[in-house]
Parts: sequence; C-alpha cells; structure tokens
Amino acid sequence: MLSVKSITIASMKQDILINTNSAETRVALLEDGRVQEVYIERTANLGLVGNIYLGKVVRVLPGMQSAFIEIGLERTAFLHVADMIIAAHSPSASQASGNALPPIEKVLFDGQTVLVQVIKDPIGTKGARLSTKISIAGRLLVHLPKEQGIGVTQKVENDEERWALKNQLIELLGADKSNAQGGYIIRTAACDAPVEEWQNDINYLNRAWQSILQASQKYPAPYLIHKDLSLAQRVLRDMVTTDTVSVVTDNEITLAELNSFAEQYMPSVNAKLILAPIERPLFDAYKVEDEINLALQHRVDLKSGGYLVIETTEAMTTIDVNTGSYVSGRNFADTILKTNLEAAREIVHQLRLRNLGGMIILDFIDMSNAAHAENVMNTLQVEFDHDRTRTAIHPFSPLGLIEVTRKRTRESLAQLLCEPCPMCSGRGMVKTTRTICYEILREIAREACQFNATAFRVVAHPDVIDMLLDEVAPHLAALSNQIGKSISLQVQSMFFQEQYDIILM
Repeated sequence: MLSVKSITIASMKQDILINTNSAETRVALLEDGRVQEVYIERTANLGLVGNIYLGKVVRVLPGMQSAFIEIGLERTAFLHVADMIIAAHSPSASQASGNALPPIEKVLFDGQTVLVQVIKDPIGTKGARLSTKISIAGRLLVHLPKEQGIGVTQKVENDEERWALKNQLIELLGADKSNAQGGYIIRTAACDAPVEEWQNDINYLNRAWQSILQASQKYPAPYLIHKDLSLAQRVLRDMVTTDTVSVVTDNEITLAELNSFAEQYMPSVNAKLILAPIERPLFDAYKVEDEINLALQHRVDLKSGGYLVIETTEAMTTIDVNTGSYVSGRNFADTILKTNLEAAREIVHQLRLRNLGGMIILDFIDMSNAAHAENVMNTLQVEFDHDRTRTAIHPFSPLGLIEVTRKRTRESLAQLLCEPCPMCSGRGMVKTTRTICYEILREIAREACQFNATAFRVVAHPDVIDMLLDEVAPHLAALSNQIGKSISLQVQSMFFQEQYDIILM
C-alpha cells in the first residue's frame, strides 16, 4: 500500500445547499463552486438507527441469550446479551467469571423496562436490533454515557497526535470528573478544531444525555425517548467547518429548525444560515440537478476530450480512462500524461459524488515514464485529501492498474435513486417510480415559476400515476396549494417508466 488518506484537508471554500419539501431532504456540498457530495433522506424511508427508546421486556430467551423488547414498533425488537452493558456492581456481574458475559436471564426479566438504542433497522420479517450501549454523536465527539475511557478514531494514525487529543479532552473534562461523565470517542473533525468548539460539543452531549435521562423517568414504556437528528441538523453538526462560507436552504421551516439548533449548540454557525430566494429552484440555480443526472451515467466526458467509463458490479467498481479526441499534447507521452492527470482529479470527484465504496480498480492509459506515473499517483493523493471517507491507494500493479479501497458509509447515489431495470433483466438501472414522482413535483414547481399557466396536466406511465394518486397524493396536493394551480393526471401506457410529459393548460 502506497498511502492512506491523510486527516489534513487543504483549505477550500465550501457551500452547503439544503433542498427540503414534504417528501424528501436533499443536501449538496459544493467546494469552490462545484458539487462534490450529495445526501438524500426521504420521508418514506427514514431509518431508526440511533433512536433511543424506553423499552419493555416481553420475552427472555435463555437458549438464544436474547430478549424481545417492545419499543412501540409493528414488530418487537431484538436484544442480545453481547450488546448489553452489565453494571459492575450488579449481582449478575459479580457472578460472571473473567470476561464471560452473565446469562441474560440473570440480567433481564419479563416486564422490565430498559433504555435501549437501535443499532440495526428492521429488515423483512426481522425486528430492529437493539443495544444498551448508548452512544450520542456530536460534531467532534461521541459520548458513551454508560461506559468509561477515552478513544480516538482510527483515522488518526500518529500515536503522538492521539495522545495529544486524549490529554486535551481529559484536561477539558477535569481529571477527577472524566470517569463520572462517562466515556468519549474523539472524531476526526476534532483534530483541527479550537478548544472552544470542544467545550461546546461536551456541553451539547451532556445536555442531550440529561434530557434523555429525564425523559426515561417521566414517560411509561414503550416510548421514543430520543430521535436521531434530521439530515439537515446532521449536516450542520458534521459538515460545517471554518471553510464553510454559507448554508443555504429553500425552506423557511428548515431554516427555523437550523437556527434553533445552531443557537443552542453551534452559535457561531448562525451567521452562515441563508434562505434562498424563491425565483428559481435551489438545485437548479447551482446546477446540482444536472450533476445528479450525469452521475447516473456510465460515461463521464473530460474537458480535454478524453472520457471515463465507470462500471459498478457487486464485487467492485472499475474506471477506465480513454484519450478520446484529445491530441493537443506536444507528443504522445505528453497527451497521455495530461489526460491521466485530468482523469485522476475527475475520478475522485465522481467517487465522492456517486458515493462509490469498496474495491475500486483504476485503469489509466499506459505510461512508460516512471515520473509520469508518480505524478498521477501524487495527484490522486492530493484529491483524496479532500474526501472525508477513509481511502487507501495502492501503487501501480504489473498490469498497470491502481487499486483503491474506499469505505462504504451509505448507499451509493445509483442505489438510492435507481432500481434494476425490468426491461433488461437487471443488466441496467432505471430510476424508481418514487424518484420519477418527485422529479415530476420538482418539474411542476419549476414550470410554475417560469410560465403563467392556469393548470397542469401530468402524462406518465401507469405505475407513476398510481403512486401520484396514492403515496405521493398528499405531496401533490401540497404543491397544488403552494402554486395555486390545479394538477390533473393522465395515464399513457405506451410510456416507459422514466418517460413523462407535463402539459401547460
């Protein structure tokens, strides 16, 4: 392995765009005016991971060393003894020998109330998986109120830096108080943060935990004690840095929510919050929609005339670099080098934008000059320094390929927006019916701003119309009220799923 992603990120002007409606929240991170990352959270698919519940034990299973916990969902949730914290002073803990876990029947009993956190969403017929190891994430720190000790993210590899970070936190907590306040994990964002931001994060985490404790004593089980932050709030917590110039949203409710969150936990960020004008859709104004649509294509054209071909399979992602029509170099070797350097910068951009992870194989144009190959490797490393996701780069193989591993943190953009195409037996991808419905809503809002129509008619595939009449009907009605125009629907069975037409009446 040649190199591992550095935690030092070069200064770069950042803007964050937050597009919100009743159906979804979309976030775009811009660096020097170009879209680098996109995050999408849909109301219909909100996850439960991170939520904290006051649960009630409904059944203990000694044979499985597990218990079913009622937390107010359709199916009971699942708690294994390995995901539990056993108090050191409890009788069951004293009965356990060494590091062995006590039997779950010695810890839990039917009807008992227990504070739990969701660590895995329900899947199929399986209920959510729970843990009593509560963790509350801040921007710089993760608080473990029921555990002890201080840890540092593995992304910080230098031992001296790790000790310095630990000592700084211990000093802030107070040597005599650190144990009483529980444990902490220091996140990557804390490395370059001033002491004031550390203290703000500690205060926020302590307030959050006290609020959870108070709610657990106030409400009967089952009850949702603490809900994970919305996408907009998480963006404010995790993505805003000293390089962030503005956080722009097109929704007044979202702006109020962010202002309230910032006032309580991040006062310095308030001045960066901006409400976008309504004359033009936010993502259109910054060409984010175009970037998202291009990110779903296999081919990426380079400015020089070269191009990339990106193919994703279950096992890996492959990216092939081609010179295309670019011939302006002084000689053939010069042409290859310039194409490869431009491709290296665009590859990192596409990996971030598409959120591609796992094994990635880069097939650059063959270079006979060792200095040229080193130049390409250095360019890749510099570009990856701006990526928050952990990445490792391996040198050119004997076949002239570069291996990159990038940690999977969430679904890729294509996985989120698309589904296997029924017309090609899964060999390709098409946008989901829900994605098309939301595109139609955005297109109507866009045309309502541009044209003075009396009404709108949507002509689309039967499946799209069905969803517009069913699940998306409240959002369609809300849009109709917003623009003050009626919206009618018409089925066109000859259309394929992604095809639709909006007629101005």
